[in-house]
Amino acid sequence: MDHGGHGMTMDLPPFTLGRGLEWSADPFFLTACLVGLGLYGWGVVRLRRRGDSWPVGRTISYVIGVLTVGLVMCTKLNDYGMVMFSVHMVQHMIISMLSPILLLLGAPVTLALRALPPAARGRKGPRELLLMFLHSRYMKVITHPAFTIPLFIASLYALYFTPIFDFLMGSKTGHIAMMVHFLAVGVVFFWPIMGVDPGPSRPGYLMRMLELFAGMPFHAFFGIALMMASEPMVETFKHPPASLGIDALSDQNAAGGIAWAFSEIPSVLVLIALLFQWYGSEQRQAKRQDRAADRDGDKELEAYNAYLASLNTRGN
Repeated sequence: MDHGGHGMTMDLPPFTLGRGLEWSADPFFLTACLVGLGLYGWGVVRLRRRGDSWPVGRTISYVIGVLTVGLVMCTKLNDYGMVMFSVHMVQHMIISMLSPILLLLGAPVTLALRALPPAARGRKGPRELLLMFLHSRYMKVITHPAFTIPLFIASLYALYFTPIFDFLMGSKTGHIAMMVHFLAVGVVFFWPIMGVDPGPSRPGYLMRMLELFAGMPFHAFFGIALMMASEPMVETFKHPPASLGIDALSDQNAAGGIAWAFSEIPSVLVLIALLFQWYGSEQRQAKRQDRAADRDGDKELEAYNAYLASLNTRGN
């Protein structure tokens, strides 16, 4: 591999799905995925040994989330993504819009808070530090819609349509930093909307849906801009290796189509998750009200019985 000024030039055969899914691990992401799975597994085992339960659905969601990161960063998709705009866009969409949703539905922060032992009185251990971070002003800022929505949009337009993208694609470190950024932006955007974990105060369900739909159209517009362009817009992908046998403009059009189509997938997933959460919240609220009504009813009955007893005493 030759790290050129505009990314990596390499002789790759024409892209097929079979070739794209061949093993080609990025050491940084492979290590991160294994550590993420290991820590989550430790938390679940610790709860089980203590006799506490942990929803299987959350574990499945988290594991699939980690595997989607591994899919785009530890296979040949990552190699092809350095020279093909369309493959790079698949990587970007999965790691920024599908992986974060699945990871958040796995509730890793809740698991950590339940599994980590509390520190001795007067001391601060990992659990206490995590709680401080969750309630910090910093978290309130980075999960506020006034921050998350512009960041979500800027990650597309300010990155691809400026020289920043070419600079980052010029080295392996830059490329890793970009992918970490995409994943982090996705987590920060979707956490306040549909995350299961505790965090800064969340708005009501209707407001969360509005937040979701405030960001998604910009993804579609970005895709349309790429599809309608009459010349290659990103320097990195202007001169694909001859061995790939692709045309740069056609590949860019395909990338735009992927960005446009993919914006629907997370919208549907998040809406389903939100509706389930909303329904669950309403059910819990109804149960609380029923219990309160039962208690009030018992008090009224007791008062009535006491009243009858007092009448009886007076009659005697």
